[in-house]
Amino acid sequence: MKTFEQQAAQGDVFFRRVDKIPDDAKPVTRKKGPLVVTHSETGHDHVFKDATGITLFERNDPFVCYLYIEEPRLLEHLRPFDTHEAILFQPGFVEVRRQREHTPQGYRRVED
Repeated sequence: MKTFEQQAAQGDVFFRRVDKIPDDAKPVTRKKGPLVVTHSETGHDHVFKDATGITLFERNDPFVCYLYIEEPRLLEHLRPFDTHEAILFQPGFVEVRRQREHTPQGYRRVED
């Protein structure tokens, strides 16, 4: 298990510590339970199974979101094979960036 300090990557997603959440980012209302940070149609997700004390914020950018983490939480890669090492996040503000790739139709998210 890695411990998140300033930045980390897990497959198609990059995490970076920031000083604050941007003013135009809005908290996302979500159901209780696991927080899926990134989802893939290939059958695996990057998930905080215990999302207590985590708030997700979004802006008008499908490639970037933010997290406010109040207490240490573990991000896991859910896939039965070739998984990424889990990352322990400490409290603070985190920017989440999805990789993108160019296609003839325009940019799209990379699917790990």
